[in-house]
Amino acid sequence: MQRREFIQLAAAFPLFQRINSVVDGVRLGTITYSFRDLPRTPGASDAVDVMIKALTECRIGEIELFGPHIEPVFPGGRGAEAQRGREQLRQWRLSTPMQFFKDVRKRFDDAGISLFAYTVNFRNDYTDEELDRTFEQANALGVNIIASSTQLTVAKRLIPFAEKHRINVAVHGHSNLTDPEEFASPESFSKAMAMSKYFRINLDIGHFTAANFDAVEFIRANPDSITHLHIKDRKKNQGANVPWGEGDTPIKQVLALLKEKKYPIRAFIEYEHRGTGTSIEEVQKCMTYMRQALA
Repeated sequence: MQRREFIQLAAAFPLFQRINSVVDGVRLGTITYSFRDLPRTPGASDAVDVMIKALTECRIGEIELFGPHIEPVFPGGRGAEAQRGREQLRQWRLSTPMQFFKDVRKRFDDAGISLFAYTVNFRNDYTDEELDRTFEQANALGVNIIASSTQLTVAKRLIPFAEKHRINVAVHGHSNLTDPEEFASPESFSKAMAMSKYFRINLDIGHFTAANFDAVEFIRANPDSITHLHIKDRKKNQGANVPWGEGDTPIKQVLALLKEKKYPIRAFIEYEHRGTGTSIEEVQKCMTYMRQALA
């Protein structure tokens, strides 16, 4: 190939640029659940292209991929229809080739967006075959972390699969302190850590604050156990989700700690309060809030 032809070819197919959402060493991003209200492209079997467009607009380069965004939508509701939809989803999970998940990863890679974790909220209705398949999917997506809002009894079932596939399960905490099955308190997270070396914590600092715990103190004491944070603002005493800066969650202090200690813990937006704009606009506001806090 002549040099001129090479230059022309290179101009026609430029190398993609990764979106840089790292600020002062702190890796910022979002869980794509933040964009759960965005409609899918008509006729599309997944929401990947919609997510990529939203993430590009927000200049976010690293994500936790919300599982339902790559799955077809099956009938919901109650009774027989819901059971039929659940079985259709199970069969999709069991039969979909791993190449599909590799292709999903490539679509994000081509857009300059890195996948850090995969969200799968495990429930008791998962069969063992379905659990195993989920870990295979995570591997095909090129991630070694499954983030999960789950319960203690279900988490125990995950141990052999996490150890078989060598994929970490990051349990996501909520603020329910009355149910012993829930992950919410420091003690409940300790139970998870004791179950397997492949168990980690996806700390939601909003829920942790609503349960009246100190997120800064917990992160400082457990930096090696936490894979990433979900950032939101809630009031103490089981208070509501509120616009950032109006609640009791120490968002700025947490970000300052990550910056000071250079912890590799990701800080991911989980947009849940009721904002005045679209989810894209609200996530952009959250990104601006974090960038200014780290300035």
